[in-house]
Amino acid sequence: MSFENAKLHIEKYNLENNIVIHKELIATVELAAEQIGCSEAQIAKSLTFKVNDEPVMVVLAGDKKIDNKKFKDFFNTKAKMLKAEEAVELVGHEVGGVCPFGIKEEVKVYLDNSLKEHKIVYPACGSKDSSIKLTIDELETVSNSISWIDISK
Repeated sequence: MSFENAKLHIEKYNLENNIVIHKELIATVELAAEQIGCSEAQIAKSLTFKVNDEPVMVVLAGDKKIDNKKFKDFFNTKAKMLKAEEAVELVGHEVGGVCPFGIKEEVKVYLDNSLKEHKIVYPACGSKDSSIKLTIDELETVSNSISWIDISK
């Protein structure tokens, strides 16, 4: 169901031909980069947090980590990642397939500046075996993100 929701969302932008279903699972940055044939940095990983009891998603380059100080400065709270079961319940996707497409309306999506280092990125597409090839501009459009932020290291 999660993949179908993501695909329906992507279809609104006529980008469904960019979706790839892989023969093997790509639930980690390393596996995704290997299967897709790109650098780990080009994998757009979606991390989910609870901020003031609300779900927040930050999409960043696959080779980056969240800088806890920058996170706290921006969100005024410590970074607290959602547990696997919370991701499904609050976001709508299972860990390993989390992406900013076809998610629950209350999820706030932010794009990290680390993604701007690449012309093309590959986020998951709602399942552990799917990805989508997007330009940075396409990602910004289809993710319905609130803003670009700088919270990675």
